[in-house]
Amino acid sequence: MTATTERAQDTSHLDELAAQLRVDAVRAAAAAGSGHPTSSMSGADLMAVLLARHLRYDFDWPEHPGNDRFVLSKGHASPLLYAAFKAAGAITDDELLTFRKHGSRLEGHPTPRLPWVDVATGSLGQGLPIGVGMALAARRYDDHRPARIWVLCGDSEMAEGSVFEALEHAGHERLGNLTAIIDVNRLGQRGPTRHGWDLGAYARRAQACGWHTIEVDGHDVDAIDEAFARATRVTDGPTAVIARTVKGRGVSAVADREGMHGKPVPDADEAIAELGGIRDLSVRVQRPPAAVAQRPPEPRELRLPVYDQGSDVATRNAYGDALEALGAARTNVVALDGEVADSTRAEAFHKAHPDRFYEFYIAEQQLIAAAVGMRALGLRPFAATFAAFLTRAHDFLRMAAISRTAITVCGSHAGVAIGEDGPSQMGLEDLAMMRALPGSTVVYPSDGNATAHLVAALADAPGIGYIRTTRGATPVLYGPDEDFPIGGSKTLRSSADDRLTLAAAGVTVHEALAAADVLEGEGIPVRVLDLYSVKPVDTRTLHRAAADTGHIVTVEDHRSEGGLGDAVAEAFADGRPAPRLTRLAVGDVPGSASPEEQLRDAGIDAAAIADTARRLLG
Repeated sequence: MTATTERAQDTSHLDELAAQLRVDAVRAAAAAGSGHPTSSMSGADLMAVLLARHLRYDFDWPEHPGNDRFVLSKGHASPLLYAAFKAAGAITDDELLTFRKHGSRLEGHPTPRLPWVDVATGSLGQGLPIGVGMALAARRYDDHRPARIWVLCGDSEMAEGSVFEALEHAGHERLGNLTAIIDVNRLGQRGPTRHGWDLGAYARRAQACGWHTIEVDGHDVDAIDEAFARATRVTDGPTAVIARTVKGRGVSAVADREGMHGKPVPDADEAIAELGGIRDLSVRVQRPPAAVAQRPPEPRELRLPVYDQGSDVATRNAYGDALEALGAARTNVVALDGEVADSTRAEAFHKAHPDRFYEFYIAEQQLIAAAVGMRALGLRPFAATFAAFLTRAHDFLRMAAISRTAITVCGSHAGVAIGEDGPSQMGLEDLAMMRALPGSTVVYPSDGNATAHLVAALADAPGIGYIRTTRGATPVLYGPDEDFPIGGSKTLRSSADDRLTLAAAGVTVHEALAAADVLEGEGIPVRVLDLYSVKPVDTRTLHRAAADTGHIVTVEDHRSEGGLGDAVAEAFADGRPAPRLTRLAVGDVPGSASPEEQLRDAGIDAAAIADTARRLLG
């Protein structure tokens, strides 16, 4: 057999495999009565070549240290991914036809319920930033993990700002192990995309960020094969394979037609016949090269920083010190920064462990996405920026929760207590945002020793852990040997005669204590709780305080919606008699003022707390 004949046979096999992927995408969507088969059909040739010729992956061992990683950024094209899994023998045809049905692993958009899916996708613009994090992590293990990261993007999502953040960062880091495949099928959900089939528009954007680019006919399997081969030979930077494709390719009723997005094809049987009928081809995916599995880091003694009671320490400083200590004890801990490490105090980690510190500049979406990608490859990321700026990355946090990923996020400079910088820099919605994430843990320590212990606790917390830190120094209330379990609290003032309970967290704990001292001098005993664990909140202690005092006043440097007050109220949502609840929180939009003036104007300083108690008690 001549080389030309072998090549023709191989081309024919790839064409047939692509046709099978299209047919199975049509079948899955038809069985579900919904889905995105046309978006799947445009990328079928790209997927066929990748699966059969270039992906190195052991489907029996998804955690193989040498496995390439594939991210379907255009997650709505999940029928294509599931059809590929079927061709690889990972799922059966019967399971393929459970697509989108109750209890099926094959959800409308991919999630890690499937062991071959590392991260949830479907919110467009996330796959490439996550791929950047994966590529950085894989490069860290380069001697042992010669893995390549492949990300299949849609052309519509290239309009997302997060994609630009990823293009810039990947180019800056010269990530030669990252390949983006852009499926340019010209049509979005409601009509043509911004650039249509102008491949050069996408190429120029990527090139400007330091990427190698290859423009290709996305339905010519030989050309795709050569493009992918070229991409794997590049080592000095990331590569974008920009493919011109046709949405709904192969079925005349839907090919390159508007209004067909997100719908099964009108006549599945007719479409399947036009595509040549049902096939049952299987693919033997290349096994990954031998690689050394990274052993779990040997636990070393964790020597947390210690602060003297009565001294003044900013909890952001304690965060940096504790993170540095955690990095010394655990070699898989990495720190991620949004160009504010000098303020969040993550700079301490950078100085002690520079090889495990990653700077993402002012790109909060890329910051969180990289943490998700790194976690998928076994690292334990701690990402920090100002609490206010995390709102930019909320969608990435939301999708990280869907991925059930375990990362830790620090939001510093929280609340009006930051002072003169004014409202644009004040995190006042962050507790609500983080509490709303499924499976999250939210803590807000009031002193240095509590902060240190909670940083260590979050390193083992499942899901997303959030720690809120304060800019200014506050008195150290606790000794270094105190315990701060997640879900706990501290009772700082208590007596049998307490007439109400002040429940606070973070900076307002100190204001509540000062108010309690004033009230005590007036013959009004009150209980003071430090609810350092905002989620889960210490319901047992709150129930006891309610039974003893009948009235709880929450005080928080946060908006009243979704923060500490809501956490306390939810502790009484089980039908038991609820105490009288009063909330002190930030209402209006602050201006610039000193921290003391800010707390006073917001009505959450010691004087305002004492006045509230007097008024409530008559």
